[in-house]
Amino acid sequence: MTNQPYEGGNPHQGYEGYQGYEGYDPYQQQAPQAWPGQDQAGYDQAGYDQQYTQQWQGHTWETQTHVPVQPPVTAAETAYLPPQGYGPAGPARPQPPAPDSGPESSYGPATVAGNSRITDAQRARLEGRSPIIEPGMQPAALTALLGLLLSGTAAIGTYALVVPLVLLQAVTAAGWFRLNGMWPARQGIALAFAGALTADAAVLVAGREHAPAAILGPLGVWVLLALVLQLRSHASPDERMYGLMATVASTALSVIATGYLGAEPDAVTVGAAAVAVALLARAIPLPTPASVVVAVLAAAGAGIALGGVTDLGTKGALLGAAAAACALIGHRVAGYDYPSRFVHFTAGVALPLSAAAPVVWVLGRALG
Repeated sequence: MTNQPYEGGNPHQGYEGYQGYEGYDPYQQQAPQAWPGQDQAGYDQAGYDQQYTQQWQGHTWETQTHVPVQPPVTAAETAYLPPQGYGPAGPARPQPPAPDSGPESSYGPATVAGNSRITDAQRARLEGRSPIIEPGMQPAALTALLGLLLSGTAAIGTYALVVPLVLLQAVTAAGWFRLNGMWPARQGIALAFAGALTADAAVLVAGREHAPAAILGPLGVWVLLALVLQLRSHASPDERMYGLMATVASTALSVIATGYLGAEPDAVTVGAAAVAVALLARAIPLPTPASVVVAVLAAAGAGIALGGVTDLGTKGALLGAAAAACALIGHRVAGYDYPSRFVHFTAGVALPLSAAAPVVWVLGRALG
C-alpha cells in the first residue's frame, strides 16, 4: 500500500490488491460468466490472476445420487381392502364410495375385516349383537357345587361353613374386577378379600346376634381405606374414580357374602341349595323369560323340600324363591357387556351366591 493520500479519481488506485486493474469498478454490473461450450467472445479469462480469484473449498451437492421425488399418489391407489362378504350365502358388505378427485374428496368407513387381533366382544359389538352373553352350563355347575358346599357345611357347623365361604369371597373379589375389565388388579383384589376376611373374623368373634354391626363396621372401614388409597394414586382423575368404584363394589360384594355366617344355619341350608337348583335350571337352553320362571319355581320347590328337613317347613319355598331371584340378578350382571370366558368362571360362578346372601340372612331371621 502507498502512502499517497486519496485525491479523487478511481478510489482503488494506489492499493496493492488492485495493481494492474486500473479500470476496475466493483460497483459496475459485471457480465455473467459463460458456461462451457458457449461463445467465449468477450469473456477472456487470461487476465485473471489466480491468487486474487476466490476459490470455493466446500463440498458440493451431487444431484445424480439423490432419490428422485415421486409424484403424489392418488387416493384410489391407497385403497386397503376390497369389499368382503360374510360368506357365499351371507350379505355382502357395502362398498366404500369411490374417491372424488375434487377438493371435497371423501373416504369410505373404516373396516376391521381381516384383523385377527379383534376380540369376540369387539366383533359382537360391531355386528350389533346383544351385550348379554350367558355363562352357560359349566359355570352354573360350579355355582351349584359351591352352593351345595355352603348348604352342607352350614348344617355341620359355623367353622365348617367358613371354608367354602372364604373360597366364595375370593372368587367374588377377582371376578368383579375382571368383569369391569381391570386385570391384573392385585391391589384391589387383595384389599376386597382382606375386607371380607376381616368381616368373617368379626362375626365369628361377636356372634350371630351382632352380625349386622360386625359386617357393616369392616365394610365402612374398608371403603374409607379404598378412598384413601385411590387419592394417593398418580393416575388420571377418571382412572382413579373408576378404580375407586370397582374397589368399593368388589369389597361390598365380598363382605356381604359374610351374611351366610350371620344367618341362621337352616336358612343357609335352604337358601344356598335353592340357588344351586335355580342356576342349573337357568342354564337350560330355553327362552329367557321361560328360563327365569322355571328357575324360580325350581328354587321354590327345593326350598319346600329342604324346609321339611329343617325347621322352616313350607316357609322354605319363600326363602328359596327370594334367594333365587337375587341369584338370577347376579347371574345377569355376570353376563353383561360381552364378558370373556374367564369372567364366566369367576363372576359367573360367585356373583349369584354373593347376591343371595343378604336375603338369606334377612329372611332367615324373619321366618325363623
